[in-house]
Amino acid sequence: MNWLNSKPGSLLKGRILILDGAMGTMIQRHSPSFPPGAEGNNDILVLTAPDLILSIHKEYVQAGADIITTNTFNANAISQQDYGMQDRVYQMNREAARLARESGALLVAGSMGPTNKSASISPDVNRPGERAVDFMTLVNAYREQARGLKDGGVDLFLVETVFDTLNAKAALFALAEEAPGMPVMLSATIADNSGRVLSGQTIEAFLVSTEHAGLFSIGLNCSFGPDKMLPFLRNLSSLATTFTSAHPNAGLPDLYGNYNLTPTDMVLQMKPFIEESLVNIVGGCCGTNAQLQHSASMVSKAVILQEMFLLSEQRYVPKMVLVADWICCVFRQEPAFILVENGLMLLAAENLRAAHQ
Repeated sequence: MNWLNSKPGSLLKGRILILDGAMGTMIQRHSPSFPPGAEGNNDILVLTAPDLILSIHKEYVQAGADIITTNTFNANAISQQDYGMQDRVYQMNREAARLARESGALLVAGSMGPTNKSASISPDVNRPGERAVDFMTLVNAYREQARGLKDGGVDLFLVETVFDTLNAKAALFALAEEAPGMPVMLSATIADNSGRVLSGQTIEAFLVSTEHAGLFSIGLNCSFGPDKMLPFLRNLSSLATTFTSAHPNAGLPDLYGNYNLTPTDMVLQMKPFIEESLVNIVGGCCGTNAQLQHSASMVSKAVILQEMFLLSEQRYVPKMVLVADWICCVFRQEPAFILVENGLMLLAAENLRAAHQ
């Protein structure tokens, strides 16, 4: 799908968009009160402390953020069940979108987290076939969240911190039904230095298995600090067929749960993202604050625009084919030998042969 003429796509012509930073970091500074039994449930604050949430959104806007994300990372029935507030999910999402809209942001993105359950990974090491949630339960939870966000007035959706691609596919399935034609950003989190998401997929396989969704952008978030994210982002950017994004953590937390990278440290580490034309959208995740958005905005404006990465017909798009559930091969345009390890199944060889014809 061509998103160049959409509202967010038109804003990306000749510039990089700045995504906001962490909500949790900013919320914790204010030590808000929570309803009984809902301690730490930041999403409910859109109903119980709307002025606080609005003030945080406005702080990000004033710092230079173009895209404000709703305070709805865990505002789904599965996650809210831990607090007994699943019956307020639609209300949370609609109000969160309204508050973000009121901040004066250029764009409002409806944040949809991965939930606290996995459709692919067993919760019990002794029962590998066990699953904590099934696909349709995830779909129904995301449908309700999507309806609330859409009714509240979001411009696009951000399915973020993807650690299980099957969970992400449930979100994409729900969005295709509840918000057809609306732009969707998809962002994965890398689990370790192997460059895979927690459910085992490589970046290449993740791109292939979600390409059908017609995404507005694809990217990485959370994971590590910007320096350790950089090689994985280079890989993703070289293969992506759409806009790309990145919003890393302020490093990894220390033993006390603190993130120690300062906004200055973050921006210095993130400069290659922009200078190497790896991203169209950049922001911050865990441990970041509005100072980062201000600094990132200044850096992006200082980069020579002609060197920025822009989608165009001239951009080389590699051809990828999934050869197993967790890995894929990439074909370059030039003739080349293809080496396939003996461990790949015959089906994989057939897929490779068909793609190369």
